[in-house]
Amino acid sequence: MDFTFSEREQAFAQDARAWLEAEVPRAWRRDHCWSRAEDPLWVEIAREWQRKLHEGGWAAISWPREHGGRGATVIERWLFEEQLDRVGAPRPIASSGAVDLIGSAILYHGSDGQRQRFLTPLLTGTDLWCQGFSEPGAGSDLASLRTRGERHGDEFIVNGQKVWTSHGDLADWCFLLCRTEADQPKHKGISLLLVDMRTPGISVRPLKQMTGEAEFCEVFFDNVRVPADLMVGAPGAGWQIAMGILAHERGPVWTFTFQRRIRRSFEELLRVARHRATGGFDDPLLRQRLAQAYIEVEMLRFVGYRSLTKLLRTGHPGVESSIEKVLGSETDQRLQEVAMQVLGTAGTVYNGTVTEAESIARDYLYSRSETIMGGTSEIQRNLIATRILGLPR
Repeated sequence: MDFTFSEREQAFAQDARAWLEAEVPRAWRRDHCWSRAEDPLWVEIAREWQRKLHEGGWAAISWPREHGGRGATVIERWLFEEQLDRVGAPRPIASSGAVDLIGSAILYHGSDGQRQRFLTPLLTGTDLWCQGFSEPGAGSDLASLRTRGERHGDEFIVNGQKVWTSHGDLADWCFLLCRTEADQPKHKGISLLLVDMRTPGISVRPLKQMTGEAEFCEVFFDNVRVPADLMVGAPGAGWQIAMGILAHERGPVWTFTFQRRIRRSFEELLRVARHRATGGFDDPLLRQRLAQAYIEVEMLRFVGYRSLTKLLRTGHPGVESSIEKVLGSETDQRLQEVAMQVLGTAGTVYNGTVTEAESIARDYLYSRSETIMGGTSEIQRNLIATRILGLPR
């Protein structure tokens, strides 16, 4: 693989860096990517930053220009993410998740009316979105979902429950998977609806996590009326659209967003180890742990390059994204375990504040969820076995 960049790509990165240096206020230059959503300041900054990105034409740079993008290549997208990291820019509240996931679904599967109604408010941060996929009995086995949408004239009546809905309490809209074709096999009876979270009959309950935060929510739908023209794609096409969304969630989105966080965590670990660890870098066991962590972070970077190469050549994330999902989540868990070993007893004190030690302790606690979110490691290994290695089911 050729790791050099063309003159055009280098010029693109320089333009991005210049714009970011000029537009990111100094007070914002810290990692807002994983800040607490309960903090009103984070929400305010993230919304404003999303608006700035849109005005500068950077909110969805890989989208076609006519829809607010720059027609950027995969490599240019990667370079822009690197510049975001180097400048210390906050993550937009819509983040790559909503733009890449529901935004791309509407862009490629939605009607003209849906694109006109939803894409610009998504890119500007005016409308915030949540993902209504998982249910109490249908997480990894998503096709077993039981939330139903029954057609009555020009609307659907939705009943059911979703869980692990990130920022459901902040969202204006939800992209919802529900069963609308009751007489079809389970994979063919699912549709994707766009649901206004202010609709009567919707109730949201935040779920407090062991980090002390309530990022996840459970959402209940009780005879919720959804206009039929808010179905994305054809009736029963939701499964295929959802698989495209999940492929991006486990592949490019993981590459662009999550890998940056892992690398930043490793750099923070080196800094903390230099100042906190007994004996510093003279401790051979600590050096060995840090060396192993460095190797794994670099492996993840190269696997990310492979994923990007696949996307660049085919235009679609491949099933190899499951490898990246497993490697990324488990690498971060091991990395956070090393960080806790470096902190020692200081890492056992956590009350939700943002001191250096408690920030690392928070990341350690949060990392336990990473082998579950976006598809469990067990499910990903099954996909790797059957679809890559060709093993029998």
